[in-house]
Amino acid sequence: DCGELSDLELVQRVRAEELDILVECAGLFEGSRPAALTWRMAPVQVTWLGYPNTTGLPNMDVRLVDLETDPPGTESLATERLERLVGGFLCWRSPHALPVPSRDATRPLTFGCFNAMSKFHSGLYALWARVLAGVPGSRLLLKTAPLADPAIADLLREQFAEFGIGPERLEFRGHAVSQADHLAMYGDVDIALDTFPYNGTTTTCEALWMGTPVVTVTGEGHPGRVGRAVLKIAGLDEWIAATPDEYVARAIALATDRAALACHHRTLRDRVERSPLCDAAGFARRFEDVLERLQA
Repeated sequence: DCGELSDLELVQRVRAEELDILVECAGLFEGSRPAALTWRMAPVQVTWLGYPNTTGLPNMDVRLVDLETDPPGTESLATERLERLVGGFLCWRSPHALPVPSRDATRPLTFGCFNAMSKFHSGLYALWARVLAGVPGSRLLLKTAPLADPAIADLLREQFAEFGIGPERLEFRGHAVSQADHLAMYGDVDIALDTFPYNGTTTTCEALWMGTPVVTVTGEGHPGRVGRAVLKIAGLDEWIAATPDEYVARAIALATDRAALACHHRTLRDRVERSPLCDAAGFARRFEDVLERLQA
């Protein structure tokens, strides 16, 4: 636990361990220690997982990615050397043994997005409005902490009204009391709509685990390709769109075949559980292989 240490104390503490490789997982997010990371704390310093971009930090040697998040030709977007993990840069395990929720077949079809509101923007609202227009009677459930504020919720309703979507087709929810409550809310969502140009990562994994298909669109750079990467690892290529227009079309097509959608709800967790996305042992071996190469 280094939370109480100064940057200098942290550097001294880590150097005393005589590490071969230092792997950091926070990048430039709040709570990280970029000043300490600019010092050489280990012969090889690696950034991975938590921050979806280059750090730009001196002495950060390697960034662990994969062929989908950072394909060949994107090396110029990173100050670090890119090392690509075969089979995907992450794996995932649910922290809760919740059952797959049952869906009420009598309610209107519901699209949803539980991503951070900082990823929302008017261009996304326009596309979501097109999806809703393409599925008469459908609804959109958005869950993100700021929507607990009535003023923010009203502003969002006004934005959707500009695209022809009335408030009766929108449902907003704020922060859940617990993570289990958060996951259980996927029982009220039939299809999850990913955000872009900054995709979801944890939210995509959570939705799939709870039996909810996720439609994403491939963008630029790691933040705009991580939705594609997660679906590829899970073997769910059919929900990856190449363009915003295709994103709309795929979401509408998925919603139109209710029998197939119900099958996805029942079987998706099993598909994901058998995929490399949840193969922790296999991922650990591949991760070790990369670290051993870095030491060579």
